[in-house]
Amino acid sequence: MAKNPTATLDMASRFETAVSQFRGLNRNDPGQWPMLPRVAVYAGVVAAVLLAGWLLLVTDLLQSLEDERGREPGLKTEYRSKLTQAVNLSELRKQKLQVQEYVTQLEKQLPGKAEMDALLSDINQAGLGRGLMFELFKPGQVEVKEYYAELPIALKVSGKYHDVGSFAADVANLSRIVTLHNLSITPAAVRDPKDAMGLLSMEATARTYRYLDPAEVSEQRRVAAEKTKGPRK
Repeated sequence: MAKNPTATLDMASRFETAVSQFRGLNRNDPGQWPMLPRVAVYAGVVAAVLLAGWLLLVTDLLQSLEDERGREPGLKTEYRSKLTQAVNLSELRKQKLQVQEYVTQLEKQLPGKAEMDALLSDINQAGLGRGLMFELFKPGQVEVKEYYAELPIALKVSGKYHDVGSFAADVANLSRIVTLHNLSITPAAVRDPKDAMGLLSMEATARTYRYLDPAEVSEQRRVAAEKTKGPRK
């Protein structure tokens, strides 16, 4: 089918008219430009702004993606750790109960404040029961810790070798916790050398421990809180 010459000339005329609007434009006075160049410039500016915004958005998304990828190994490790804990949860609970029972047993070996006199008497009786002579039995100053109090006792006893050893074992086997520190064993000093045959003198510091009563616990917490806050300005 033959082309219409009139339509072809009309299209060519329109194209030429459009192209002519872009000729001789004054860059310093875009307000005087024909409509077509102004529309084209506005469209270009809008397209450039949209492209810049899209690129900025994509850059942020890519950075977020890289950050999440960086967190992935740590999250996997945390997941495996928590999964292991979840699998062993029943066993961990059993171990927790065992530890609590053990702590309770140890706590029962700590006397209260009212029981300290009885414990000191037990230590004294342990020495007398072995036939030892007490040259020194002096409780010291109570040292208050965070959850318990510690009482040092200066000891000096004299007696036969086996009796001294048995006394140390008896102290270790008391129902309450008593420990011996800074032991020093020397031949006993007596006036008659004949009386010193087989006699030893033992000096030591016995340490026993007790619960803090409620008032002492409150005081320790108050002191700890003040240390945490620091000195007032």
